[in-house]
Amino acid sequence: MSETRTIDQSSGVLEVHTGVAGRSARLGHRLVLAPGAWRTVVELDGDRPVALTVTVEAASLEVVSGEGGLTPLSAPERAVATANAHRSLKVKKFPSIEFRAAEIEPSDNGFRVCGELTVCGAARPCEFALLYEEGEPAPTLAAAIPVRQKDFGIKPFSLMMGTLQVADEVTVIARATV
Repeated sequence: MSETRTIDQSSGVLEVHTGVAGRSARLGHRLVLAPGAWRTVVELDGDRPVALTVTVEAASLEVVSGEGGLTPLSAPERAVATANAHRSLKVKKFPSIEFRAAEIEPSDNGFRVCGELTVCGAARPCEFALLYEEGEPAPTLAAAIPVRQKDFGIKPFSLMMGTLQVADEVTVIARATV
């Protein structure tokens, strides 16, 4: 028997973790961005996911924290970093980020998900492990997905003539209780 479940910001976690690169990397903050509006639709056959789509409103992404740097990340710096992220993602031209699974196969500790990720209008193959974790009050599905910005035509944000920049690879973290 098939069942459809929807997971969003009220019932799950979706974050983008950035790194820093360049000769002045130690001056920069490793940022965590979270979308305020996103939705995952999962179709289940019993306990097994058979279809999965994720849609993120790109303009709802905001910097929620930052670690490292010479000083703690201030609220005005968070606002500037959020605006820079929106510019890099061209949110007015490309209002949504989407993932659509083409194949979901059981693995030893969860599922192997293969599909297509679309960012800034560029669609690329995306494969990741969706890990099943026992927990109370219910089990959790979790994923950590590395994404290279340049694969989607995004130039990582930089400062100080390129000596401080956001690392090309970011990690998308997703968790939801099922």
